[in-house]
Amino acid sequence: MDKLREKINAARAETDEAVSRAEAAEAKLKELEHQMSVKEQEYESLSRKHEASESRLEEIEEEMKDLRIKADDETGQKGEVEQLSRKIELLEEELETNDKLLRDTTEKMRQTDVKAEHFERRVQSLEHERDDLEQKLEGMTDKYAKIKAELDEVHQALEDL
Repeated sequence: MDKLREKINAARAETDEAVSRAEAAEAKLKELEHQMSVKEQEYESLSRKHEASESRLEEIEEEMKDLRIKADDETGQKGEVEQLSRKIELLEEELETNDKLLRDTTEKMRQTDVKAEHFERRVQSLEHERDDLEQKLEGMTDKYAKIKAELDEVHQALEDL
């Protein structure tokens, strides 16, 4: 009877441990989903910045083209053309930086997605394990009740003698 109680207690401990692991995995999953949401927002922000930079670059290139035409006609505007050329170089560098940030963020989002999927599978596995342990515990509890009832009957029969 003590062995049966030990087995039941061991099954309960396994169930509690599985539930704890499942809860930890769920918490980690929520954290990764939150991180993914933050990365998506960052990605969208960088995408908008990137588009704005490209648009601004096109505008400046158009201005530079117009100014070059004027510069050919008017030699006094060379300083303005050089200034715009420097702006274009700076904007191109900014565009390259934004492109790199966008690629990095995209890669981090992909890695976060992979981690989230892994933890979802782990949570499902732990939930399945927990369900199996609960079924096992129910079976052992029923078995314990039956054995106890038989023991009580035997004990009663012995007392009647």
